Amino acid sequence: MIASQPYIGRFAPSPSGELHFGSLIAALGSYLQARAQRGIWRVRIEDIDPPREVPGAANTILRQLEQYGLHWDGEVLWQSQRHEAYRAALAYLHQHGKSYYCTCTRSRIQQIGGYYDGHCRTLGHGPANAAVRLFQQQPVLHFHDLLRGEVEANAALAREDFIIHRRDGLFAYNLAVVVDDHFQGVTEIVRGADLIEPTVRQMALYHQFGWPVPRYLHLPLARNADGNKLSKQNHAPALPSGDPRPIIINALHFLNQRVTKEWQDLSLDDLLARAVAHWRPEDIPVDIPTNPAFSNAPL
Repeated sequence: MIASQPYIGRFAPSPSGELHFGSLIAALGSYLQARAQRGIWRVRIEDIDPPREVPGAANTILRQLEQYGLHWDGEVLWQSQRHEAYRAALAYLHQHGKSYYCTCTRSRIQQIGGYYDGHCRTLGHGPANAAVRLFQQQPVLHFHDLLRGEVEANAALAREDFIIHRRDGLFAYNLAVVVDDHFQGVTEIVRGADLIEPTVRQMALYHQFGWPVPRYLHLPLARNADGNKLSKQNHAPALPSGDPRPIIINALHFLNQRVTKEWQDLSLDDLLARAVAHWRPEDIPVDIPTNPAFSNAPL
């Protein structure tokens, strides 16, 4: 008998600010999904975009996860220490004719409708003042989401030769996340619905590398009173530093999970253990309308 593949999940925040209620939803959902399957839960700090990073935010995020009882397995992976792996991935794609240099400006692409048209694909540009684009030969037009079922992609986005190495020398998110998820052996990705759109690009990269594609589950987004998702850009309040249990309870309600009435008598570890035991991802709502009780949950 062949042993089934062990479950490996992950939470991968960017250090652009402290965790807020919306990011707690992603962290808690991925944690409970992993623990309910007796799997491994990893943490990765996606610090590959220095202009967007806040000094000290990465260590604050790790402290917040520990305060909220979300303890990870193994060492934290830092993307800032993975440049050699990304360069190797870029070299592989270039050597196999799966990428090319592009000097097109953002304004030119906006003028032609917002999606790149492959203009530089056969021009043979060198690396000087150029981005690297994937030669999109295996577009993914739809995928199965464990919560949402079949998800249809924007066909223009799915077929686009997207950037995998930026003109400014930074590695693109889609490349780094695929290389690292494969390296960490991630079998299932549980994350917020704001990342549904790039999923097909990431799946296309898996196909180009010949790597197995993980499963995906995209959680509903917490929104503020204006209907916008809670985010660092929208100045969502950071998770409070006091008793984390009421916030965990709010997050479980948000995910439509069973909550014991006696939760105030439980320790944080016992509360999370019960959440794992009663975890039912099939009960998670696909989308949640604006609700002040959730948008103000950390206060």
